[in-house]
Amino acid sequence: MLTALVLSLVGPPAAQAADPEYERILNGTFDTDKSPWWSSGSTPTAVEGGRLCAQVPAGTVNVWDAMIGQDDIPVEAGQDYRLRFTATASRDVTVRAVVQLAGTPQTTVLNQPAALGASPKAFEFTAPSTVTSDHAQVSFQAGGNGAAFTLCLDDISLVGGVVPPGGVRDFGSPVRVNQLGYLGNGPRRATYVTDAVEPQPWRLLDATDRVVSTGVSTPYGLDAAAGTRVQRIDFGRYRGSGQGFRLAVGDHLSEPFDLGNDLYRPLRRDALAYFYNNRSGIPIEARYVGEAYARPAGHSGVAPNQGDTSVPCLPGTCGYSLDVRGGWYDAGDHGKYVVNGALAAWQLLDLYERSAQHRDRGVDLRIPEAGNRTPDVLDEARWEIDFLLRMQVPSGALAGMVHHKIHDVAWTGLPLLPSADPQPRYLYPPSTAATLNVAAVGARCARVYAAWDKAFAARCLSAAEKAWKAAAAHPAVYAPDGGVGGGAYDDTKVSDEFSWAAAELFVATGKASYRRSITTVLKAADGFSWQETGGLADLALARAPWRLPLVDQWKLRQRIAAVADVYVAAARGQGYANPYQPADGKYVWGSNSAVANSALILAVAYDLTRNNAYRSAALESLDYLLGRNAINQSYVTGYGERASQNQHHRFWAKSLDPALPSPYPGSLAGGPNSGLQDPVAQRNLQGCAPATCYTDHIGSYSTNEVAVNWNSALAWITAFADAEGRS
Repeated sequence: MLTALVLSLVGPPAAQAADPEYERILNGTFDTDKSPWWSSGSTPTAVEGGRLCAQVPAGTVNVWDAMIGQDDIPVEAGQDYRLRFTATASRDVTVRAVVQLAGTPQTTVLNQPAALGASPKAFEFTAPSTVTSDHAQVSFQAGGNGAAFTLCLDDISLVGGVVPPGGVRDFGSPVRVNQLGYLGNGPRRATYVTDAVEPQPWRLLDATDRVVSTGVSTPYGLDAAAGTRVQRIDFGRYRGSGQGFRLAVGDHLSEPFDLGNDLYRPLRRDALAYFYNNRSGIPIEARYVGEAYARPAGHSGVAPNQGDTSVPCLPGTCGYSLDVRGGWYDAGDHGKYVVNGALAAWQLLDLYERSAQHRDRGVDLRIPEAGNRTPDVLDEARWEIDFLLRMQVPSGALAGMVHHKIHDVAWTGLPLLPSADPQPRYLYPPSTAATLNVAAVGARCARVYAAWDKAFAARCLSAAEKAWKAAAAHPAVYAPDGGVGGGAYDDTKVSDEFSWAAAELFVATGKASYRRSITTVLKAADGFSWQETGGLADLALARAPWRLPLVDQWKLRQRIAAVADVYVAAARGQGYANPYQPADGKYVWGSNSAVANSALILAVAYDLTRNNAYRSAALESLDYLLGRNAINQSYVTGYGERASQNQHHRFWAKSLDPALPSPYPGSLAGGPNSGLQDPVAQRNLQGCAPATCYTDHIGSYSTNEVAVNWNSALAWITAFADAEGRS
């Protein structure tokens, strides 16, 4: 039975002495800011004097027309939950305190009125939950009260349940393998988690449980990033092939995996299919992706969409509108961003060039443009490149500069199909970084498409050179930090972008003036990312070394090999053979993309030197991504017995709406992130070892988001693995 207690006092009631109480609310005291609390678009909030105060507008009809809330609260069926809070209102009103599931069927745990006035009151409501979910929502609903008023909240607490925050984490078998499998001509290694200090006997079992190989593990010791002791297993003596193998150590069995040379072809195709699935401005058709993933065109101007065919600038920044249709949705939201979209397109172009140079026959994709004589990967990259070129300022003082991004004016909730997004969308101001990204990708586009579409190649080069000149004239125009409705992608250091763009323009044109502007080289500590593009200058030159004198070609190979040596040492010096080893030991947002990008560099070094250590380390990077890691997790949807399937995404959101699909197979999760920058991670992963700071939860955008420039890295390295398996 529901019980309620209303106390006329300023402070919260004293905690009851009982069994351990698990707090489910984050930041209920508002000591510094309001994160992760949200409010309705019509109900702005701010922290004032250590309280969260909301300006509730006049004229609302329903209680839910003005809300303050926090999402992703775990509740357990049969357990009591006690909600406490202190509140005031600038006039006498009644609001409702609600705990319920955020999505369908919106099962209610409690829904109680709270009569407020100018004097602070503390409230306590207790009720049992009839449902188990980690997607409950605590909200304060203040609509339908007539005239406007100010609502202030403090000391919010929700306790209850018997499962501690984050639960008891189960990483499954201590025998960690690549859950997809191993190539016939590549390394075959695994990791065993154990406190034992002596070598341990292992057995390789086939699908019938017949022992086909045996050996002993090699003790390694403490893997600092994982926080556990491990041993390593090399079963490379066995060169057989087949499906359903397992490694056994004592009674411990690994997840099943396959052995053979054709393993990566399906993943290669699916990793590239990610991009068609995330196209903007075109229907995603069932004949290409299946009924579950088909959807209407997003942001095409069909109500309730605003459309992307005539998008105005953010008010006060310019007086025109641009047609910026097309492109790929960046990540879990509906924004489209130049700096990481350009990097993703660049990686697809480089993937194509590497495949062509190595006589790899490539892979056919299920996309509308298939069969038009142009390689499918170039058709897919062009969908983004066309969008990037449309983002260029057409005239005026900033002609040639490129708008940094386009996205909604405010964050949308999950789940939400792009076609159902009602938000106004704006062009955000140009930036030097975005402009140089278009210069770099436009130059690569000009070279790659020259054999397939000379007119498009010429358009790309014209836009690239125009962008270069504009950036040179405006070298310090930076994207603002922060923002609402989309990611900031701020970057106040653009010397690296200047160097990358110069390298691509030099390769495309041979002009000495561009070569003189190349000022950066590849460095192991930086690798490359959307924010650190200096290393891409060397990778651009590596794709066309004939532009350099022989001695400079030799120096280029030496530089890339030296970086690869560092990554090989990192892989050998860790229990899980990961080439990513941050100097401070802390994993960053998108750490899995750092793994894949490091693997790309290793593969390029192998192409240049034929040093097999680089090839092996690149392939073992995929072992890490596909399950040979600290949490026994394949971070790629659809590949592995313990694969991620709840990545943060607006319309791949089955965990929130059963009518929607999980992420498409071949989608790469961001991976462990020591920063824990989202409420789900903060609530559930406190104290995690760096390599374990991950949760497969749709709300954990800082560990479990997807992004175009992460999947482009996965597509590149799986294309490498597929080609190597067939070599």
